[in-house]
Amino acid sequence: MPATERPRRRWRFVPHSLLGRMLLLTLLAVLMAQGLSSLIWLSQLRASQMEGLRTSARSLAQSMAASVSYFRSLPLGYRPLVLDQLRSMGGTRFFVSLNDKPLEMRMLPETPRKRAVLNEVEQVLRQRLGRAVDMTIEFVSPDDLRIFNGGLKLDELPPSWAHYALGFEPLAPPILVTQIQIGPGEWLYLASLMPAPYVSLENEGLPVQQLWFIMLTSGFLLLFIGLLVRWQSRPLKRLAAAARDMSVGDQTDPLPEAGGSEVIEVSRAFNNMRDRIGRYVAERGQLFSAISHDLRTPITRLRLRVELLDDESQQASFTRDLDELELLVKGALQCVKDTDIHENIEPVDLNQLIRYIVEPYLPPEGDGRVTLEGRALRPYFGKPLALKRCIGNVLDNALKYGERAHLLIEDDKHALTLHVDDEGPGVPEQRQEEVFEPHVRLAGQQQGYGLGLGIARNIAHAHGGEVSLRNLREGGLRVTLRLPRRHEQA
Repeated sequence: MPATERPRRRWRFVPHSLLGRMLLLTLLAVLMAQGLSSLIWLSQLRASQMEGLRTSARSLAQSMAASVSYFRSLPLGYRPLVLDQLRSMGGTRFFVSLNDKPLEMRMLPETPRKRAVLNEVEQVLRQRLGRAVDMTIEFVSPDDLRIFNGGLKLDELPPSWAHYALGFEPLAPPILVTQIQIGPGEWLYLASLMPAPYVSLENEGLPVQQLWFIMLTSGFLLLFIGLLVRWQSRPLKRLAAAARDMSVGDQTDPLPEAGGSEVIEVSRAFNNMRDRIGRYVAERGQLFSAISHDLRTPITRLRLRVELLDDESQQASFTRDLDELELLVKGALQCVKDTDIHENIEPVDLNQLIRYIVEPYLPPEGDGRVTLEGRALRPYFGKPLALKRCIGNVLDNALKYGERAHLLIEDDKHALTLHVDDEGPGVPEQRQEEVFEPHVRLAGQQQGYGLGLGIARNIAHAHGGEVSLRNLREGGLRVTLRLPRRHEQA
């Protein structure tokens, strides 16, 4: 693989248009800005939530310590009675029971929020109840929660018993289970939920509302940026079309100077450049006309003096030199004359024009060396005589070197294309551009100035088009004349 092709493949997903690149850069900028601001906002939200979670945990631990102190103060015989009243009446934030040993349950995985709550609760309880008290504090899933010594699950209890303290339906938040030894073989069991909105122990991501906000703001921003870029790039498209379709000597209206100040400056520079080119072409035509007039007289005078020479060998030598000089002058003047035709642009019926050019070769009057397929869908706006000379030169070249010519017309809304195939030897690929140079003939024995294809290409360029060559796989050369459809009228 050539090294020059690798960057193209690497960036093949990057849009090529100005609008696409602006939208892509805007989207990346919006996503980066929104992502950064969302990360800052989310970190501040999590910090405030962590602080609120710690405060709620301390408040909950204070209530636990008060409940433990209350049960410690009760006589042993009254403690079951108080528990029954609490279960029946409700009104407490804990589900409380007395067990003869701490219950074993599967704990929830460790998270930063879980560890922060457990540390706060344990710190408050040991400050209130004493450092030496035996206790276990953990978070348990509702499905793994056990209540009494027998290991009963929460859903096996009467609904009223846990309705006030552990009412988590339809959610299933983690339950904080605290087991504290208040006497020999007597463990006080306290189960509770964290107060809202701190019921979750996981770090929450961006809220759905925040995601919708990012999507809506990004969408509206891309819409407005797209409209702005499309509005500003329209003059650039007109400038590109005018530059692509600009023809030498074409008298058209100046390019409208619209858009931003930079685009206006570029449009003004383009109009000035086109005016300078037009003046240069006009001055060149006048210069060559003057040269033609000035050279014709001395060449004629020299021919008359050559005829007066007595030495026939010198006369023949001078005559050959004058013929060569006249041939060079005629070739140069023909090149300028045929590529700088001052005509007005008008609708041209190319079907009729091509038919007129090839008619001498078509049967029954002609020898059948030319075939024609296809047709133009509508008139083409151009210079009639220049187009006739352009197509005629291409056809003459095909018949001169290929003996037969096959013409194919293709037409659509973008361009009119004429393919001229011959049956000759073709042109080596490395010399295909060389044949468009003046006075270049690959077949030295053929007569002519070697200007036909060069003149044809120049006329095509004057119409914003192109003439290209390609060797056919089955043999022969294909000359393609492509003329863009410009100046079209509705």
